[in-house]
Amino acid sequence: MLLAADVVGGPGFDAALGPLLLRRGLGEARDILRVYSPEPTAAFSRRDTLRTGYERAAAAARSAGFTPVVRPQGGSLAVQHPGSVIIDHVHRSGPQPPDPTARFQHFAAMHAAMLRALGVDAHIGPVPGEYCPGDYSINDGRAKLVGSAQRVTRDGWLFSTVIQVTGSALLREALLPAYAALGYEFDPATVGAIADTVPAATVRSVTAAVLSAYGATAPGVPLPEPLRAELPHLLTSMD
Repeated sequence: MLLAADVVGGPGFDAALGPLLLRRGLGEARDILRVYSPEPTAAFSRRDTLRTGYERAAAAARSAGFTPVVRPQGGSLAVQHPGSVIIDHVHRSGPQPPDPTARFQHFAAMHAAMLRALGVDAHIGPVPGEYCPGDYSINDGRAKLVGSAQRVTRDGWLFSTVIQVTGSALLREALLPAYAALGYEFDPATVGAIADTVPAATVRSVTAAVLSAYGATAPGVPLPEPLRAELPHLLTSMD
């Protein structure tokens, strides 16, 4: 497992870098891990952009202080901020039979075990009315804490996970008007963060737990300049 060094580039950069690492790789590594905490971001899916209320939803997110981006992975709108820990796991294997369900099951079990070790009463499965609903969300019995999405291409797969550590009230304020504009069912009470029930949890402690679970050690490998040079074009194509 090769850990990519932390890089700062903003919400559009974060959305584009995972797919770029999937396509171009980083050295000879088959598995690449990027773990980071982002600026406030409203990550819409391509499906969201087809909704009649998308422009209003993006404006609502922006008004709440979250920069709208369009992510290549599936699902529906998810928000993240400096109180979140994002995991982008790239596996470069070339063409292979897609098996998305097995990956969801594997990583949900792995992440739930990690959260339990941190003191979270973690359960796999959606809570009714959650944002970006998924069969392999992780909850604490009342609220969603973790969501995942994946993308499979001829180069391999990208599995992205959002762990909400702190700041559930801020996330709720951004999601409520945006989901109303999109016309999705949503119960704001289902928005949670680890620190809601484990107050000692921090982004730093959760990041350390993630690196340990994946067997990755810092420092990470810097992003080569040729890859950085491709990002402006990718950011333009996502607008």
